[in-house]
Amino acid sequence: MMVKKIVIVLLMCFWHVGGFSKQVVFLSYNDSLPQVAYAAARLKEAIVGSGYVLGTQHVAYEISLQIDTLAFPEEAYAIRVNRNQLSIVGGDGRGLIYGSLSFAESLKNGLTIQKIKAKEEHAYLPFRAIKFNLPWDAYREGYAMRLHLETCKDLRFWETFLDMMVENRFNALTLWNLHPFPYMIRPTNFPEACPFDDQELATWQTFYHKLFGMAKERGIDTYLVNWNIFVSPSFAKAQGVTLDNIENRIHYGNGDTSEVIKRYTRECVKQVLEEYPDLSGIGFTHGEAMRGMTSQQRQDWFEETIIAGMQQANRKSKLIHRVPLEADMGIGGSTSTATEQLTRTAMEKIDFLEGPIWAEIKFNWSHGHSSTKLIKVHGGRLGDTYFKPEPENYKIAWTVRNEDFFCLRWGVPSFIREHIAANSQSYAGGYFIGSEGYIPAKDYFTQPSSAINWKYAFQRQWLFYKLWGRLLYNPATSNEVFKNEFILRYGKKAENLLEASALVGTTPLRLASSFDFTWDFSLYSEGFMAMDKNEMKLISVDRQIKQAPADPAYVSVSDFVNASLSGRTFETAKITPLILSSWLKQDCERALYLLKDIEVETDNPFLYELADIKAWANLGLYFSQKLLGAVALQTYRLQGKEENKKRAVKHLEKALYFWDEVIHITRPIYRDMPLAAYAYPHDGIQSTTDDKRRFHWEKLRPDVLKDVETAKQATAFATN
Repeated sequence: MMVKKIVIVLLMCFWHVGGFSKQVVFLSYNDSLPQVAYAAARLKEAIVGSGYVLGTQHVAYEISLQIDTLAFPEEAYAIRVNRNQLSIVGGDGRGLIYGSLSFAESLKNGLTIQKIKAKEEHAYLPFRAIKFNLPWDAYREGYAMRLHLETCKDLRFWETFLDMMVENRFNALTLWNLHPFPYMIRPTNFPEACPFDDQELATWQTFYHKLFGMAKERGIDTYLVNWNIFVSPSFAKAQGVTLDNIENRIHYGNGDTSEVIKRYTRECVKQVLEEYPDLSGIGFTHGEAMRGMTSQQRQDWFEETIIAGMQQANRKSKLIHRVPLEADMGIGGSTSTATEQLTRTAMEKIDFLEGPIWAEIKFNWSHGHSSTKLIKVHGGRLGDTYFKPEPENYKIAWTVRNEDFFCLRWGVPSFIREHIAANSQSYAGGYFIGSEGYIPAKDYFTQPSSAINWKYAFQRQWLFYKLWGRLLYNPATSNEVFKNEFILRYGKKAENLLEASALVGTTPLRLASSFDFTWDFSLYSEGFMAMDKNEMKLISVDRQIKQAPADPAYVSVSDFVNASLSGRTFETAKITPLILSSWLKQDCERALYLLKDIEVETDNPFLYELADIKAWANLGLYFSQKLLGAVALQTYRLQGKEENKKRAVKHLEKALYFWDEVIHITRPIYRDMPLAAYAYPHDGIQSTTDDKRRFHWEKLRPDVLKDVETAKQATAFATN
């Protein structure tokens, strides 16, 4: 093995560049593993970027990069310091990368190598994944998805995204679309399934090979996750398959269990795994395009197709087995104990994979950014079949979906820590983080400006990814790490931004906890919108009054008013609308106070961080006043008394004031934005408003004003 020895100039040598003394470090590492080479490259980049020079003599410090699988578990690392000799030791290549990035982070935060201290970290959860929906053959169709096509086909985007992932300690990239195989292979026995000519297919194949290779170099596993049962239109035409889900891609079409589709699926899985050795694994989904099939039939189909294809491949791979949570595809129903036991038994008999199997379950359905308590899963209930007795060959991986805020930056470290602490039982192995209705690629939000110093959408949400990734790796990671990142980006004037972000970021969490939800488009917290008769609308004051809470700890406006008027009280632990309103007011006013003396030039990217916090703060104050208005309005309707009506109007007018503040903050910097929820295909028919409707808070102002008019025109039921 060749050992590279690179000397870097540091303090103790007498080389002079630009009038400043530089000193030298001896960096040694074994370059036989791509992860080690990547770790060394990132470390050298940080050292040089901190003002040091490469050299070959007058060594001041020696730094070695090592892997020690006996002393450390996978993904762990240690930084050891013995005077001028330092070592970064990883339990594997991934751990070595994390150690090198930690060392580099210290340098970027202004520490000299002389001041770097010994440190150790171990992975708290072994599975830390990004859920990334691809825009080709997408699950959610519409302009909000299609506009990402060119960005997501650009490997420069993926290089940047993967760098972000590894910096934040995410270790799995899961790529989701309806039917990935025709973009990757020309199936040997079904060549007609691939719609591309040889040159087009070669372009796609180069893309996937390089993407998987870049991920492997960074210690990131890659998975293809598809929905079922879908085939390519060209396959369907050639084979005479006539299903309603072929051309229109209807998610809930009838299942086709014909032998030709089984054989095609099985061979595609086998061929993809053999042609893409850097692909880590496969995932599959119960339900889509499987209507009419029983739980047993669905499980049998997977065993005869995807699982059989994985077993027949000439190498081992990993599996994401999404847990079915709707018994026999009863839409909106709940899973049965029999289905849970069937699925558990099916997973436990698989013994040929690189384990463990990741058994995916949606945490709080599509709105994981709500309560830290597991209130519901997709379909409603979840028994303990998957947990008791504790499984041996699979681990639960929670999916924390974000369908609630796409534009405004967000970050609440305490919520994420509490979430992990409450849901990392011994049978749980990790998390998926991501969205279904949003792809974090092209920035379609921001108005063109010289202040923009980012290229891609995910870079705007850097705090979101840094908090989730770093805390999933080590929940004890100090808030100083995140605070320092603000300072590194924007200087000392940003030292209060983490606290301010954490205060206002509770606004969407509290809305989602107090407002019951189900699927993706049942709630969009950022816009205070919810699905109403198959259309996304602003949550009206009447809807606010009637809607039951998602979290049982909260009390609805209707129940609170009924109890208050009848003299009943709530237990201390209950969160009433008045308590929630006071919390929102307190936190959002505190955040605005923290920002009051900060002045920023119009061409400074810091402007956007401040604007988003202020927007969230005013949305929180809007919500606070709306709750008070809703309570007063419902009280007037049931009790009468004009002072109740006047109070309702007053609070809802204040709510309108804060909504106008949101508009004032966001209108100069944000475009009207496409929203996947506006293009929801009803019964397979694409919405005609797909490419026309756009979201912005200004567009909802008439509906906010309508709440005021509702209060003004209200009639007291008691006097009817």
